[in-house]
Order: sequence, then C-alpha cells, then structure tokens
Amino acid sequence: MESLIPSIIEKQKLFFNSGKTFDIDYRKRQLIKLKKEIQVKENEIESALFNDLGKSKGETFLTEIHFIYSELNIAIKNIKKWSKRKAVRSSLLNFPSSDYIIPQPFGNTLHISPWNYPFQLSIAPIIGAVAAGNTVLLKPSEYSEETSKLLKEIIMNVFDEGFVSVVLGGPKIASKLLSFQWDYIFFTGSVNVGKIVAEKAAKFLTPTTLELGGKNPCIIDETVPVKTTAKRIIWGKFINCGQTCIAPDFLIVSEKIVKKLTHELIKQIEVLYGKNPEESESYGRIIGAKHLKYLNSLLENQKIIHGGNINTDNKYFEPTLIEIDNFDSKLMEDEIFGPILPIYAYKDFNEIDEIIKKYKNPLALYIFTKKIGFGEKFLHKHSFGGGAINDTVVHIINDRLPFGGIGNSGMGKYHGESTFKTFSHYKPYISKPLWIDIPLRYPPFNKKLNFLKKVLKITR
Repeated sequence: MESLIPSIIEKQKLFFNSGKTFDIDYRKRQLIKLKKEIQVKENEIESALFNDLGKSKGETFLTEIHFIYSELNIAIKNIKKWSKRKAVRSSLLNFPSSDYIIPQPFGNTLHISPWNYPFQLSIAPIIGAVAAGNTVLLKPSEYSEETSKLLKEIIMNVFDEGFVSVVLGGPKIASKLLSFQWDYIFFTGSVNVGKIVAEKAAKFLTPTTLELGGKNPCIIDETVPVKTTAKRIIWGKFINCGQTCIAPDFLIVSEKIVKKLTHELIKQIEVLYGKNPEESESYGRIIGAKHLKYLNSLLENQKIIHGGNINTDNKYFEPTLIEIDNFDSKLMEDEIFGPILPIYAYKDFNEIDEIIKKYKNPLALYIFTKKIGFGEKFLHKHSFGGGAINDTVVHIINDRLPFGGIGNSGMGKYHGESTFKTFSHYKPYISKPLWIDIPLRYPPFNKKLNFLKKVLKITR
C-alpha cells in the first residue's frame, strides 16, 4: 500500500486541478450517493463496530450512524447556501465598489481518524471537506480493523478515487502520508501524535485541525438531585466503554453529598448495564489487549469502591469507581480513556479552581448545580473546548454548535456548517467600475487631509 500512495496523491491533485469539485451540484450528488450507500450498509456497519468495540446496535445508531445522517442531511440541504458569494458593506475610500467574500476549497486534504468512534469520526470530516469542494485521502485507524475495511469499501463504491480515497495501515503509513505536502490536514487522536502531525504540517505551513483530548473535570455541588445527576454522569462516562474523548474523566464532588452520590452512581451502573455488565448487550469492550493492560495498570494502589474486574479473553473491563484524595497518582496524570471514574470530595470552591488549573484546557468541562450563576462562573473563568451544565457529552449532539479543543486539547472546529467553514478559504475581493475615480485617496494630501479625516470619522 505504501508504494501506491504517490500515485493516489497525484490522481487527487489532477482531479482537483480539473475543476470538477468546483461544481456544487456535483458535490451535492456525491453526498446524496454517500447517504444511500450508508443506508445500504447499515447492517454491515453495525457488525463491524460490534466486532471492533462490542458496540450495541442502539449505541451504534445513536453515536455513529444517526450522527452521520444528521451531518449529511444538513450539508445536502445547505450546500448551495453555504457556497454562495456573500456581499459585505464597502469602504467609503473604495466608493463606488461591490465587496464580496466567496468560499473556496483548500485543495487536497489528508484525514487521519481514530479507533474509538471509527465510523463517525472518519465520515463526518469528509462530509464537510467534500461539501466545500476538497479532495480527501483518509487514513483510518488500524486498531478498528473491521470498520476501517468497511470504510474503504463504502468510499470506493461512492467516490472517484481522485476525489476521495482510503489508505489502510498503521503508523508507518501515517508517517509516509505526512511526508507529503497537503493543502489541509485534519487529525483526530492523541495529544502526543497530534504534536507529531503539527510538526510535520509546519514544514509546509499546512493549515491543520487537531481534535485531541484532555482530562475533563465534572463538578457536582451539594444542590443537585442525586438520582438524575448520577444517571447522566454514568451514561456520559461509560458509553463506548469510556473510550470517548469528551467523557467526564473525573468527578469533583461536594463532600456534603459525595457518599450519597457515590451510592447512586453504583446503583445507576446496575440500572443501565445490569448486575453483571459483562452480560449486557449495551456495554461495549476495550479496543485491544494493549489498551486493556494499560487501563488495568491504572488501578494499582487505588481505592476501588466499585468494579475493577477484567476479562482479557473478551476485552471486558468492568465499570469502575475509584475514591481519590489527591492528584499525584498515575491515574490522574493523563486522560484515562476507559471505564474508570475517579471521585474526589472537595471542601470549598477554591479547591475546584486549583484542580481545574492543574488540567489546563480540557476538551470538555461539566458542572452539575441548581445554584444560579454557579455554572456560568466556571464556564467563563476557565478555558476548555466545550461542555454542559447539568449534563455530560450532549453538546456534541447539536450540529449548530462547533466542536473542537483549545490548547493541548486541540485546535480548529467542525460539525455542521463549521465543518464546511473549516475546509473553506473565505476569499475576499472587490469589484470597481472604471467610469469614475474619486481622488481622495491619491496624493498630494496637503489640501484635502482635513476633509478626508472628517469624512472617515463620520463613517467609523
């Protein structure tokens, strides 16, 4: 496959240079075709995601397939509106003139996608890139092998190879792809690999979107209804077996309710996944033995208050709650990315600020409270990618909300129109007639400077 990469890239350059992707109707037809192909392949998508991650049909539909249908529908419906030239008010100095901004594609784009939501996180950026008129070369994760193979089949059935292609492989293939010059790179994955991508892109001054991760705090004060709070936390944490970049990574709970909340968290695990989650069709699996071993190592010397059992044969890791009284362990160093939920009891609000500062720029932040202004205080004070008051994860559902990180959790944004904007260069230009030429801007200025200042002051 590595030897074929240069020829695929050349095909995509030629395809873009042909001007075919500038035809908005062509882009729209391709997106409609993609939607129909996904509809045909729904059962195969479900099977692939079950084989890779143990995902149930319900979870697959909600977090992968439906998500993509939503992105496709909004792009198909709005592509012509998004692609329109926009008129803006002109400057008096340019009078008379017509001033415009027009979105245009960057060109040839590279997408590297992760294994945790391998279908959704591969297809969603492609939708926006295609809608904007770019070519796409996708390198999906080698860990979600079944889904990656199916992605290649779907893409081959829908698109001309010069428009969208898929290259399968591991780090060696990714490194090879990054050695070429691209017009845009879109990466979703770990912080460490994101830094490598950014370094490679910098060589060619290539614009990038980096969707990374972070250690996402979840703050719970003493005013909350415990049952509803616990249910929403358990759902957000253990969906996809905790392998979600915006899942709450740890809880900061008022000491006044920590025992009561912990008891309810354990109860809600049973409500959602049964007495034995290993037998639940709704509870997924860890991606592979390596990650399972890593997660298990995080439990060393920890106070486990629920769970902690694993089964290496079927990659099962039990929903696990851990009580912590400090942040010095390996468990609290990096993003957990699995079904382990540390719980810390705070005494006063000052503690919360210091903890959040310790984990600068998380991808998400969640606050549960009934106090007016309590949630907004943290939302405005701290920097993070996105979040919610009195819920977890759900901000990703609304395609009108841009999704992306800041600082170590990433750069750039997408979803809905934001994805189209990400993959578009908004080119400004003006159009002026030749029949009139106002002399105000031309030297010498000595006699007209005061008049010029008065005119421009009025128009500020």
